[in-house]
Amino acid sequence: MISLDQTFTGGWIVASAEAVAVVVIVTGLLQVGFYVFQLLFAAIALSTRPPVPRGATLWRRYSDQAPPISLLAPAFNEELTVVESVRSLLALHYPHFEVLLINDGSKDGTLARVIDAFGLQRVERYIDDRLEHANIRGFYANPALPRLLVIDKQNGGKADALNAGINCCRTPLFCAIDADSILETDALLRVVRPFIDDPNLTIAAGGTIRIANGCIIDSGRVVRIHLPRNFLALVQIMEYLRAFLMARLALGKMQVLTVISGAFGLFRRQEVVEVGGYSHGTVGEDMELVLKLHRHMRDLKRPYRIDFIAEPVCWTECPEDAKVLGRQRSRWQRGALECFAKHKSMAFNPRYGRIGFLGFGQILLVDVVGPLIEVFGYLLVPLLYALGLLALPWLLAFLAVTFTFGVFVSVATLILEEVQLRRFPRARDLAVLTFVAVVENFGYRQLSNFWRLQGWWQFVRKQQSWGTMTRKGFGSAASS
Repeated sequence: MISLDQTFTGGWIVASAEAVAVVVIVTGLLQVGFYVFQLLFAAIALSTRPPVPRGATLWRRYSDQAPPISLLAPAFNEELTVVESVRSLLALHYPHFEVLLINDGSKDGTLARVIDAFGLQRVERYIDDRLEHANIRGFYANPALPRLLVIDKQNGGKADALNAGINCCRTPLFCAIDADSILETDALLRVVRPFIDDPNLTIAAGGTIRIANGCIIDSGRVVRIHLPRNFLALVQIMEYLRAFLMARLALGKMQVLTVISGAFGLFRRQEVVEVGGYSHGTVGEDMELVLKLHRHMRDLKRPYRIDFIAEPVCWTECPEDAKVLGRQRSRWQRGALECFAKHKSMAFNPRYGRIGFLGFGQILLVDVVGPLIEVFGYLLVPLLYALGLLALPWLLAFLAVTFTFGVFVSVATLILEEVQLRRFPRARDLAVLTFVAVVENFGYRQLSNFWRLQGWWQFVRKQQSWGTMTRKGFGSAASS
């Protein structure tokens, strides 16, 4: 594998070069093997629980058994999208639900826009006090819209706002969503299926997040699916497909799901209150809550299920600017590292079974060492080749495996999507996404790893800020 240059004859140099190459290649092969494993389980999950194509069928099958749900939507400076989001929530097809919009001390016109749009007035509401959160300044409702309640509170962050919503909700289940997102009308009926099928076991379930950029949106609904013209938004569509239709579907099937997206997740309130709700002082509060639930149920030796359903869809707006996207990705990386560090005692601990080995093994491989090893490989393997310490066939083999498999995973995920869900109506869209799956490996993938290294650096420095997230709003998405 290694060919010595005459200038470098020291045995330690050869040994070091071999060690570096072996670590990079073995880590890459482990990731490849794990992705193949996930693809297999994702296919099994879709085949064993085929999607119900029509919402009317779901209603006939589940409406009589569906438990009441409170939708918790934290909003901070969301004046561009908040009215459309609330309209979409009120239009959901579900027998018994209530929308709790939590204005987390917004500095823009979020609260005023909601009050004006829905004719709200100040009301009184009893709240539980088992979870800590910042002071609530008031409640707003309209008797003509009994399903909507707006909670106005002092700013405390997303976790704090969700804890306030949990204290205010009166239902056994709550659904945490982002106020800048749009749920499909039958999303609740689809995501509640595990709670109906296994009512005593299921404590949480997540649904799919998709990119709304480029889609035509009317009255809080995605009425036509279009791909965006912005390249960064197109790449994120592929990333979301891989993350949800491959990784989370497979991990849910294996019962080692470690994260339910904060944009769309359904939880049993009792267990969430038992673990203290969402944690403050972390930017990965959605992942941390799922890990706390795993730990809590395992410690009590109570059987449970945390599931993922591919069919229910929540549409969200993604960043189209590299600076904003970089802030988001470094924050996600920092959140994963914070969660791993906080619950590291669960890693490979027999007491926590498969979640300790497979779940934390996946976090370690993909989130903790993955970006470090990949960037290390990008820098050192060409350097070793330039110094004459690495043979050309090995360099080419490394690059071929890295890029070819990246394309394979993306295309296989698109095939899963087309075979089972078919959300992209035009063959042209699939062709464009296949092209994106190829070109994203040359430049974007390396840039993404740079952002993840920034997240590593922020984690080491114990940085806690969220960073500013600017949005265009769903109204402009429709016209793009």
